[in-house]
Amino acid sequence: MNTKVKIIIEGKEIKAEFYDTECAKKIVEALPIESKINEWGDEFYFSIGLKMPLDSTATTCVAVGDIGYWPPGEALAIFFGKTPLSTGEDPVPASEVNIVGRIIDDPAILKTLKGAKKIKIEKE
Repeated sequence: MNTKVKIIIEGKEIKAEFYDTECAKKIVEALPIESKINEWGDEFYFSIGLKMPLDSTATTCVAVGDIGYWPPGEALAIFFGKTPLSTGEDPVPASEVNIVGRIIDDPAILKTLKGAKKIKIEKE
């Protein structure tokens, strides 16, 4: 069963969910997570301090609203638009990510939060 969470950036709460995969479950177990936001185009990524391998969901084909776990940075990536590797409208991660969840609210709200410094994810 998917786990509902809220992502808090600069006081704004965004509803999201993590899927029922081993990687996603380990992230949910570590909640709440608070971290410094990095930006890569229209992608927020941030270290969560969990070391996990790529799994059966690993891909470079992601959609706006997807949440991925990026092993090289021990980081979560939230995709909300084009990244520097995009050739069309879809985001493209720097390398493969495990798809661990998705934004339930409109991911476009994240564009208004670019420049934010901190992110928090907690269970709803």
